[in-house]
Amino acid sequence: MPNQPNEEPQSAVEAHAARHPQASRDSFGFTVEARIEGALGRTGTIRTPHGDIRTPAFIPVATKATIKSVRPDEILEVGAQATLANAYHLNLQPGTDVLDAAGGLGKFMNWPGPTFTDSGGFQVMSLGAGFKKVITMDSSVVPDDAAVAPDKERLALVDDDGVTFKSHIDGSTHRFTPEISMKLQHEIGADMIFAFDELTTLFNTRAYQETSLERTRLWAERCLAAHRSLTEERSHRPYQALFGVLQGAQYEDLRRKAAQDLGSMEIDGQSFDGFGIGGALDKENLGTIVGWMAEELPEDKPRHLLGISEPEDMFTAIENGADTFDCVSPSRVARTGRVYHPDGRFNIPQARFKKDFSPIDAECTCYTCTNYTRAYLHHLFKAKEMLYNTLCTIHNEHYTIKLVDDIRASIEQGRFYEFRDAVLGRYQAGSKP
Repeated sequence: MPNQPNEEPQSAVEAHAARHPQASRDSFGFTVEARIEGALGRTGTIRTPHGDIRTPAFIPVATKATIKSVRPDEILEVGAQATLANAYHLNLQPGTDVLDAAGGLGKFMNWPGPTFTDSGGFQVMSLGAGFKKVITMDSSVVPDDAAVAPDKERLALVDDDGVTFKSHIDGSTHRFTPEISMKLQHEIGADMIFAFDELTTLFNTRAYQETSLERTRLWAERCLAAHRSLTEERSHRPYQALFGVLQGAQYEDLRRKAAQDLGSMEIDGQSFDGFGIGGALDKENLGTIVGWMAEELPEDKPRHLLGISEPEDMFTAIENGADTFDCVSPSRVARTGRVYHPDGRFNIPQARFKKDFSPIDAECTCYTCTNYTRAYLHHLFKAKEMLYNTLCTIHNEHYTIKLVDDIRASIEQGRFYEFRDAVLGRYQAGSKP
């Protein structure tokens, strides 16, 4: 039916939302609430089809549709509001078609709350260059655009259309483009998905950073177009919020440009629903870099910082405008024997804990601290028992999630700085728990 006289024509997204209310963009939103006085940090609520997320919030990482060694109900019990899985890994195994047939990521892994997927760009780069999961956070490195980890072969090749890479599992060749990444993430079915970007590192030269930033901008436009089309095609699924990813390394002008470009970007009525702050960040300048982008981005859209979890980093990120963040570190360090404590992180395998019958933290209310001793955990680790991984992951995730919950409460109560100084003063004092 043609438009009535004087009636404004609908965009493709508006028309689709009117026809398919369950896939409407109205099912996603963000509301800013309290603010940190004199800073960019704030609290808020992200609304998704699978529930709300009160921010700031730490998002545990379920890379392959599982948080290693713990059940979804155990992660719920420690207070997690959402989980984040990875498109790179789920594409390789079991395949995104499997998750689509299962009804999406949440149903597949029996997780009832909101879900994120990152685009896979980090893994394409880090695994493709042999760096595995670690990329330098030190800006003093010597720039080298061809950097590859020692004794490794480059498995990923970037061009203006996308990335060709070899699977780290079996060496098979795969291709990611913005359109493919959007298709895979729609099939995975997370509530919040990320645009495909080129991840640069502090190894890269300024010239390459500039080239890459433009490539990522063009890919962002393609992601918006593909996302709009897939939302139209997949009207039987709830609306998925698309976050644009900001790069630019340690350069202020590039970071601000990325935020301005993607913050105002709109393709056929589709704009980004939120933003991811990506790339390797110089740890010493984390707050400054996050702040540059927060100053440029729309106030009414959430900002997700990819890959941080240390207490000092979380306080810094939140103060400078990050709303959510994720990291594998709490579960990974748990599996290697390290546990969090208000007086600093320590190593359970140390001999001094063999006959220590106190909990990891006497003040902690998690299942592990309520029921088990350091001596028992020490025994499990030494005996290589799988239960060790479960118990210490529960504690570390609980510690991290609760700390961010307490930061949120301190903002609401107007005492963020007092709380920050007290927590970090104790944590960084280095006393032996």
